[in-house]
Amino acid sequence: MPRLVVHEEPSTAGLALLDAAERGDADAVRAALARGARLETRDEAGRTPLLRAALADRVETARVLVAAGADVDAQDDRQDSPWLVTGVTGSVAMMRALLPGGPDLTRTNRFGGVSVIPASERGHVDYVRAVLAETDIDVDHVNRLGWTALLEAVVLGDGGRVHQEVVETLLAAGADPALPDGDGVTALAHAERRGFTGIAAVLRQAEGGRR
Repeated sequence: MPRLVVHEEPSTAGLALLDAAERGDADAVRAALARGARLETRDEAGRTPLLRAALADRVETARVLVAAGADVDAQDDRQDSPWLVTGVTGSVAMMRALLPGGPDLTRTNRFGGVSVIPASERGHVDYVRAVLAETDIDVDHVNRLGWTALLEAVVLGDGGRVHQEVVETLLAAGADPALPDGDGVTALAHAERRGFTGIAAVLRQAEGGRR
């Protein structure tokens, strides 16, 4: 059973900061901080102002909060953090706004995944390309389901052109096509089973190139 976390009631300034961050009002964020709002104040779900800004893709307010020292890795009750949710939203601009905060690229979400995994599942091609090019994130990280980003792109993707581009991007960044899931099934086998002919051809060529 998950542990019940009791969060301290935000002050008036803290509530104003949480609201301003989510609305994307950078001036109001600065004003709330000047009035003494705690940078890491949390709402009832454990979300910090920076996490609320990241979820709403409020890039300018995120920059203000990061410059003030906000924690890009602070996780809420669902184990989401500002950095981790960029893989869900696919916002390259937010990803870049958070980089100066020095995100922990090994920090994982409730599924045991790093940010490139949900991005690959959702077909966020630009994000996958950017996070692999601009950080040292582990392209072959395995989550609690036994899946890498490559496996998620195939298993949970729709087999279309977008997910094929994700697969191509991951492979170009060094993803190992031979890594199987927890049942020993590779991304190629999954693609063939699902009738993803384009992705299967890409993976077949990648596996052949490694022999």
